[in-house]
Order: sequence, then C-alpha cells, then structure tokens
Amino acid sequence: MRLTRFSDYAIRVLLYLATHNDRLCSIAEIAQAYGISQNHLMKVVSDLAGPDYVHSLRGRRGGIRLARPAEEINIGQLLRHTEGKVDLVGCGECILASSCGMTCVFKEAVQNFFWALDRYSLAEVMAKGAPSQLRQILTSGSLP
Repeated sequence: MRLTRFSDYAIRVLLYLATHNDRLCSIAEIAQAYGISQNHLMKVVSDLAGPDYVHSLRGRRGGIRLARPAEEINIGQLLRHTEGKVDLVGCGECILASSCGMTCVFKEAVQNFFWALDRYSLAEVMAKGAPSQLRQILTSGSLP
C-alpha cells in the first residue's frame, strides 16, 4: 500500500512540530527543512487544523504547533483522515466485485494495515526513532 503525498506531508508536519514542541513553527521553515512546496504544506496544515491536529496562530508572531499532546495523536486515525476511503485496487468499479473473493481479502488487508497503525501515537513513533537526531537533521536542513 502506498500513502498519498498529502498523508506523507501531514506526517512530516506533525513530526516536525513534535520535535519542536517548545515553540511555534512556521510553514515556511517546515517547507525549507523538508525541501517541499510551501503551498502544498499550507493546504495540509489547513486540513490538519480542522480535526485538531494542528493549532495555528495568525499574525506577526504567529505560527503553528500541535493542537494536543503527541501522546493523544493516533497515527491510524490521522491516516484515515488524510487518506479517506482506501480501495487498494478499485474493487468498487469492478464488475467482478460482487462475486470475487479478492474483494474481501483486500478489505481485510486494509483493515489490518490500519489496525497496525492504530497501535501507535505520534509520541510512540517519536520514541521509536531518535528525536534529538531528528531535530538536528531538520534544523540543519541537511536531510539525507
């Protein structure tokens, strides 16, 4: 299964904010850290603000930060939000869907994929990696 670029960027934004939870961050600095379009990130951040993943403050001293603790951000829920309905191979448009056994197999695979992601919060994902090293990489702008 392959995630959309939108989901990829959403995860990147939340990882960045989790590593810089001591201050407000700008979309421009996040875009620069990852070498990605600021316009794309604005759309992602706007979407993440709706379900309270990100809180934004407007104005000269504004910026964005996590809207809730990283422990309360579930990765499975996040990706369900950003991915929407996941149909691995387009069974919904297939004339065989009503009689093909693969439809059930693909649904089960998607359920298991999200089940695995549901087991992790953003904080747990951060703990599995090296948060201080991640922060250093993102701050230096030297992504591998």
